[in-house]
Amino acid sequence: MMDISVNGLSFSYDKDAILADINIEVKSGSFVCLLGQSGCGKSTFLRLLAGLEKPSSGKITIGNEPLTNASLQRGMVFQDSGLFPWMSAGENIMIAIKQKFKDMSASDRKAEALRRMKDVGLDESAFNKLPKELSGGMQQRCAIARAFSIDPPILLMDEPFGALDAVTRSNLQNLILDLWKQETVNRKTIFFVTHDVDEALLLATDIFIFGQSPSKIIHSHSFCREKKLDSKSIYDDPNAMELRNELIKIIYDEVQKKSSNTY
Repeated sequence: MMDISVNGLSFSYDKDAILADINIEVKSGSFVCLLGQSGCGKSTFLRLLAGLEKPSSGKITIGNEPLTNASLQRGMVFQDSGLFPWMSAGENIMIAIKQKFKDMSASDRKAEALRRMKDVGLDESAFNKLPKELSGGMQQRCAIARAFSIDPPILLMDEPFGALDAVTRSNLQNLILDLWKQETVNRKTIFFVTHDVDEALLLATDIFIFGQSPSKIIHSHSFCREKKLDSKSIYDDPNAMELRNELIKIIYDEVQKKSSNTY
């Protein structure tokens, strides 16, 4: 089990305090959505989880081991896909596989890349196409395939669908949810940054709202696994609608607080 514990985590950039005393506990296999206004430190928190930044104080523990640096145990998907533009879609996936499974043959790497592409709904014809030849949605599918190809127990996703149109976004939400659900034994723990409350309600088992910088967790909500919301209940269930309005109000009030402090 790779439960995650964050204790007294703070982070400053130069003299600017970004995060202050973050404390959360996340069970292995959870789908965690991070909400909050722009600039509140959600992406910074994700980089700390990835081991790409070092905390100013506090610690992150994963499976009783302190997080000290970056690792292939944690995959990452960015808003802009992060694909190497000079490599084909297939090569982008294969290079990740090579990093994780160094003894795997080239033919097996290609077979695994094709399998992962199929998992995310990419046709084999996309294997030799450069990222610029793919739509935004296809690029994100490729990025998700790459992240899953190294089979990390923890997946970090930084607004991966934020730049996509509504239909593509909905399709990829369902895709990532299906990929997460199908791993019934060693289900991945996912941290997902979003500004969209509806997206968080659809995806999350646990929601954390970050306050204004220097940010703390100002609200959290966890669903019982058997009562996790779906796309229908978000809009039809009175309790879900009440929760949706509550979360929106918390974020709105925090934005108003920041505005009033500015003037």
